Amino acid sequence: MAERAMRELLRVVMVLMLLMLAAETEAMSSRRGNKRGKEESSRSGEGDSMSFCLSWRLAVEANNVVAWPTVPPQCSQYVETYMMNGQYERDLDLIVEEILGYVNQTLLPPDAIDAWILDVDDTCLSNIFYYKSKNYGCDPYDPSAFRKWAMTGRSPAISSVLRLFSILVDRGFKVFLLTGRDEESLGEVTKNNLQNQGFVGYERLILRSAAYRGKSAVKYKSDVRKQLEEEGYRIWGNVGDQWSDIKGDYLGNRTFKLPNPMYFVP
Repeated sequence: MAERAMRELLRVVMVLMLLMLAAETEAMSSRRGNKRGKEESSRSGEGDSMSFCLSWRLAVEANNVVAWPTVPPQCSQYVETYMMNGQYERDLDLIVEEILGYVNQTLLPPDAIDAWILDVDDTCLSNIFYYKSKNYGCDPYDPSAFRKWAMTGRSPAISSVLRLFSILVDRGFKVFLLTGRDEESLGEVTKNNLQNQGFVGYERLILRSAAYRGKSAVKYKSDVRKQLEEEGYRIWGNVGDQWSDIKGDYLGNRTFKLPNPMYFVP
């Protein structure tokens, strides 16, 4: 009788142990599932942010999003990756090849009045190191800080545009460098910066005079292009990183927009 009771007790203990083991296994599985769910949710959130930022940049470059004050905060890492990991340079190279295809089809008359217009900031010279300190455009624009940066004269050339510039000069085009930088405070340092980076042989560097302070870039640059046409120049092409570089009047035969998801100039 005692032996039978002992066997029954052992059976009950084994059943309890199996139930406890099953419960612990289920709990561990649930914890792993929750962890995977959180990881997948995190990855999904990152993916949603990446998709949004890609769509946002496309809308910016197509000029569907206008007058935006800063890069959306969730897109700081996306813009940094785009600008620093090679895609920005590949996009520039492709656009410059398209420009050169157009240049190669252009037959110049022998009167030496055939012109191209290139913007300066983030067209000829890069400000990526400045904007790195400004969270790649997520921080509000700081005109005094940018002026301080420009005064250092350390903006590097954008290599693909420097190549385009050299080809245009060699082909006999009169290249005008047209910038919204202030003539009085930044004229000399900008001239030296361009020269140090290899932009030698252009026809004229045109900076914003006191008469255009406070005026929109579209108004200022349209008036300059009008003046060039009144001087007799034929404008074959116009290149800039901002839509305001290539909007307005007297645009010339073709306009080309370079990518820039870091800031907007009206």
